[in-house]
Amino acid sequence: MKKVSIINEIDEMLTTYCEGCFVKTQLRKDEGKTAAHRFCISNCTVGTQLQFLGNELNKVGTGDK
Repeated sequence: MKKVSIINEIDEMLTTYCEGCFVKTQLRKDEGKTAAHRFCISNCTVGTQLQFLGNELNKVGTGDK
């Protein structure tokens, strides 16, 4: 995967699934920003996919494949 296509995929996922996410908004209100962030990176399937894409982007950035 090329760097630009990974970045575009990340942007598309954030726009489609994360902007206006009810769960994130509610967790921020009820438990705070840290708890909402922890949920997104630990329990959300979109967050898991974003982490995967970020790791792939790091591999492309360092020249590893």
